[in-house]
Amino acid sequence: MKLSRHGKAPILSSEEIQLLFNQGLTTLRDQTLFACQLFTACRIAEACTLRTTDVYDRSGQVRPKMIIRKGNTKGKLATRTIPIIYDLHILLTQYYPHAGAVYLFPGRGDSHLKPDSADDILRKALKRTSLEGISTHSFRRTALTMMSDNGTPLRVIMEISGHHNLAQVAAYIEVRDEQILGAVNTLSLLSPLPSSSHDHNSEIYMFSGKNPAPDCLDKSKNPS
Repeated sequence: MKLSRHGKAPILSSEEIQLLFNQGLTTLRDQTLFACQLFTACRIAEACTLRTTDVYDRSGQVRPKMIIRKGNTKGKLATRTIPIIYDLHILLTQYYPHAGAVYLFPGRGDSHLKPDSADDILRKALKRTSLEGISTHSFRRTALTMMSDNGTPLRVIMEISGHHNLAQVAAYIEVRDEQILGAVNTLSLLSPLPSSSHDHNSEIYMFSGKNPAPDCLDKSKNPS
């Protein structure tokens, strides 16, 4: 959990996402802003600095891919394009009348919404839902972890996240206890079968990946 800006941003559960978007984030702008993070794994600064033309074409239709410009990325290393999935497409279609002439999420004057303002929006949303420890970075970490959980190769995740080495992207991905247990349980596939070179009355049971049945441990019984 992240408290007072310390620690890693936690991964959001499905229940927390539902609560935030249905009760915490009360405007279409705020829902769209954080949906951009959740459905593209972009940083909050990248979401805030999106230009309207990065998302909509000249006719106002949502583009197939969102453009995250090199100049707005961390390190300013490369522009990347992220496919816009159906859920985000719906929100962006609804949001179009509220988009700024230059920036998708306009701020004061001719500028864009600031990341600090996005932090304030999220803090107010958390108070409405009684959730704690969640930060704007949670949406990015949740997206990257979900892709990893679904078996997406790290190199593909790197293309989406904008990281430039495997160590960086690996640090973002949450490893949970149930995943460790599942990984260790796969080792049962390495277990040898019961030895067939012994007499049935003295059959030796090797590791089977699970506890042997009680009958197998009873030497007074012949195996069926």
